[in-house]
Amino acid sequence: MPAIPFDNSYARLPDRFFARLPPTSVAAPRLIRLNRDLALALGLDPGWLAGPEGLAMLSGNGVAEGSEPLAAAYAGHQFGGLVPQLGDGRAILLGEVIDRDGRRRDIQLKGSGPTPFSRQGDGRAALGPVLREYAVSEAMAALGIPTTRALAAVLTGERVLREQALPGAVLTRVAASHIRVGTFQYFAIRGDTEALRSLADHVIARHDPDLAGTEHPYRALLSAVIGRQADLVARWLLVGFIHGVMNTDNMSVAGETIDYGPCAFLDAYDPAAVFSAIDQHGRYAYGNQPRIALWNLTRLAEALLPLLADGTDAAVAVAEEALGAFGPRFAGAYHGGLRRKLGLFSEREEDAELAADLLEAMRAGRADFTLTFRRLADAAAGPAGDADMRALFEDPTAYDAWAGRWRRRLDEEPRAGEERRAAMRRVNPAFIPRNHRIEAVIAAAVERDDFAPFAELLEVLANPYEEQPARAHYADPPGEHERVHRTFCGT
Repeated sequence: MPAIPFDNSYARLPDRFFARLPPTSVAAPRLIRLNRDLALALGLDPGWLAGPEGLAMLSGNGVAEGSEPLAAAYAGHQFGGLVPQLGDGRAILLGEVIDRDGRRRDIQLKGSGPTPFSRQGDGRAALGPVLREYAVSEAMAALGIPTTRALAAVLTGERVLREQALPGAVLTRVAASHIRVGTFQYFAIRGDTEALRSLADHVIARHDPDLAGTEHPYRALLSAVIGRQADLVARWLLVGFIHGVMNTDNMSVAGETIDYGPCAFLDAYDPAAVFSAIDQHGRYAYGNQPRIALWNLTRLAEALLPLLADGTDAAVAVAEEALGAFGPRFAGAYHGGLRRKLGLFSEREEDAELAADLLEAMRAGRADFTLTFRRLADAAAGPAGDADMRALFEDPTAYDAWAGRWRRRLDEEPRAGEERRAAMRRVNPAFIPRNHRIEAVIAAAVERDDFAPFAELLEVLANPYEEQPARAHYADPPGEHERVHRTFCGT
């Protein structure tokens, strides 16, 4: 029996969906980190993965039995401009496995060398972006947000040239699939309706098998993707996450967060916050993410038009109806989440305004997003928690004015005291991958070959909702000299 029980469905699609090629070998691979828990969940042997054969596979120096390595083709709108051919320019899909819960999972190398889609790029990844994606994607998983996962990070023993020469690395990424809005666009641009249909059938079989055999499966697929993305972006906002590069080629039809490049988390709450150095006009700012998600989904609907109905007018009408569900679905997920963050368990018409007024007070008062909601749980247990809340606002009276209204609303709720505090702590994390912490572990690794800070940060982020007294300082916002103003893709 092979060490990796590959069962590759995407590789059985027509050849125009991808280019078949092995990863490029590296000089001196060294395992930085293996996600043993994820390996076990995938039904893989961590001992084998950490051994010589496993390291060869994880670095690109060997192709495991049953693997059918390929680089997928896709297109995409990048910052609003259509690029007809993108594709995996530095990634190789090794294959698929069925995990212990019966779910199909891709195993992909990122930073594995050039492919036909590299567009003059070197196909490699620097160590910093690999550590960022590993830490942030695993943090998102621990926060309960759908995401790709990190199985391993490997040093290559080679340097990659960016603004300077940097250590090279390879990330092994696990996903429900790597099929994107841009994958559908790739075939729609080419007028390849046969490929569109094959791709849609593949996605239905993989992600929405209940839709197969229904009267209008492709309409139902569009609605399913819309619903998944509305829920996902709402969950991003509820933890202060900014993706940073929401191009259509970075939007997964599986509803997972994918392609962590210049991503960041809010410190002080600001809906206009932008960290990505390449987002010079704020297109993908924190508060713009729902609007951009709908824009991207509209591009998906356009790509699917030939499958939605006979005739353009009828297909457009179907698409518009499906897209019209995004707003209510997002609002329900977002406002429901805010209600839980405020300790409210029943619904009142005024709750949305109450939450919005707190967010506005936080914006005006430069209050830290994560700490405000975490400390709110203590304030909900009684007025003794107000002092720590007031300290977060430049003008504490803004909190005072809001807190009176909030407490009157809490009085209408059946739960109180410790029960409410415990419930709020289950949805308001104490620990997030703060930008300055990510930069610090990257600096330690790149400059000193020291991965102990990275390992410790991963341990903290694995339990984001739990109190961790010995590591409480990981919850602190950055000092002025630690503040991160720009993040970078690293490609």
